[in-house]
Amino acid sequence: MRGGGPASLDACTVDAVDVHAFEVPTDGPGGKEQDGTLEWDSTTLVLVRVHAGGRTGLGYTYGDLSVATFTHSVLAPLIKGAGIGSPAALSHRMAARMRNAGRPGVGAMALSAVDVALWDLKARLLGLPLVHLLPACHDRVPVYGSGGFTNYPLDRLAGQLAGWVGQGIPRVKLKTSREPERDAERLTAVREAIGDGPELFADANGALGRKEALYWAHRFHDAWDVRWFEEPVSSADLEGLRMLRERGPARLEITAGEYAFTAQDFANLVEGPAGPAVDCLQADVTRCGGITGVLEIAGLSGVRHLDLSAHCAPAISAHAFCAVRRLRHLEYFHDHVRVENLLFDGTLSPEGGALRPDPGRPGLGLDVKWADAEPYRVHGTRPS
Repeated sequence: MRGGGPASLDACTVDAVDVHAFEVPTDGPGGKEQDGTLEWDSTTLVLVRVHAGGRTGLGYTYGDLSVATFTHSVLAPLIKGAGIGSPAALSHRMAARMRNAGRPGVGAMALSAVDVALWDLKARLLGLPLVHLLPACHDRVPVYGSGGFTNYPLDRLAGQLAGWVGQGIPRVKLKTSREPERDAERLTAVREAIGDGPELFADANGALGRKEALYWAHRFHDAWDVRWFEEPVSSADLEGLRMLRERGPARLEITAGEYAFTAQDFANLVEGPAGPAVDCLQADVTRCGGITGVLEIAGLSGVRHLDLSAHCAPAISAHAFCAVRRLRHLEYFHDHVRVENLLFDGTLSPEGGALRPDPGRPGLGLDVKWADAEPYRVHGTRPS
């Protein structure tokens, strides 16, 4: 069955699920990259493929190899033989099964990858780009260039961010706060390289304490016109985020959400008697429950009158976040752009500072470049 409409779609059931993992070394100085709290030398993409009706849907997440193991042992057996007409129903079924196995973290990333694969498969069976299957409010997603790792020398740091501006991306972000005393020269180099017009964002990755973060919030804004301060303190420190939102500069937004895995995690960031802990909410489609999760979080952001920004995974987020009414933008993250361009055909490039899903390609519009991907395969994960 090739699938040509709703009738044939209703008859399709999942034939097989296969899981793969690919580890791609970073291109940072000495083979490493750093942010405020972490250093790494590679990025691992876990790929899930779901087969039904003569078509294959794909989804992926970025995480440890354990995500692949979790997918294979807990989720794949649950969806084999299931109808693929309602990815959201299957997503909720998987979430229920994961109760004792652990939903946040590894479990949420595995669920996200499978959910994306199911949505991609349904769109391919219908012959539609995924964005046209979703309740889209937009046909493109604005982006901001993101990288600026703390171990970059000044010339590479400034050149990378200025390069994005030169491509027509009007907002850029650098990592900060690993060695706060060095941030002044780093921000000065960047601001001189990009000029006064583009928006400048900073991301501490939770490296600072509350008072230290409040000091840097004012300094970032007053000296370099930084307008976005991401995770100045740990995203688990809701009181600290709220304090910074209330006492920091009025034109500097406090943001978090990339490490929220469940709907309740997002509710905790935006609800409570003291008001929201953030000015703009972030969500990662490869962590928060996939397409189904993004649709739920979009509803929460709408009723709380907060914009929602997409965290990374640009090839998926470009489709998923078109369905977010209060869309802000998408993080066009250096590492994920590299990995997705290496492993997939059909990735998107920014035009006019935005990613626009290709209406001529079904699903996510992606195809795996197996020959290019094979050298990066993690041992023990093989094609079906």
